[in-house]
Amino acid sequence: MTAARPTPFALLFGALAPERFPLLRSALAAAGCRPEDRDGFILVREVVELLRELRPDEGMGEAVQALVALVHYAYLFWSSGEPVRVISEAELAQLVEQPALPTSRLPDQPPARAPDVPTRYVQLPALRVWATPVAGQPAEPLDGWFETRAGDRVSLLALFGLSPTREGLTAVELAGPRAGALERRDGKLFAPLLAGGDAAGLLSLAGEEELLELAWRVGADR
Repeated sequence: MTAARPTPFALLFGALAPERFPLLRSALAAAGCRPEDRDGFILVREVVELLRELRPDEGMGEAVQALVALVHYAYLFWSSGEPVRVISEAELAQLVEQPALPTSRLPDQPPARAPDVPTRYVQLPALRVWATPVAGQPAEPLDGWFETRAGDRVSLLALFGLSPTREGLTAVELAGPRAGALERRDGKLFAPLLAGGDAAGLLSLAGEEELLELAWRVGADR
């Protein structure tokens, strides 16, 4: 079995979670707030205090929404027991070769019930899948994503650019059902878009739909 390298949760919240997350759990219970309800989550005083502590002194602007999403998913992951699904090189190769669904896009409807399975982190092989999460910026490697599933919908927070030489990372939040009939005009799904990508054995995500498709291909198995 492939050994997991440190996850973003371990790197960013490993020392913080044992002290602060139990307090968040108690506060959420006292407020009668379901943990999955982000609107209620960010109204709890202990959550607001934690967000203020994590926010840089110079502020974050629009990036504050990414911080909120990261803290929310990190808490759900912790409360689920911190399950990690490690994707091996062989598994990744099989995933990208699967055929796309030959159906039209399913209606984008929110789930009407609680998540079917706990929030987990899906970790890809290091430096194998690349994308451009911020338009106009250099491509970044995808470490993996936090995900929650409910019915025919998956919600995820993908984390790019994780590096010991970088203080932050890039987070992209997506949610929706599985799309069908995905294709590229210039090639097959997940084919490398970086120069020299073929020779290096790299893969690329051409857009958000390919990221969501990759998450669906991993499946809900534990």
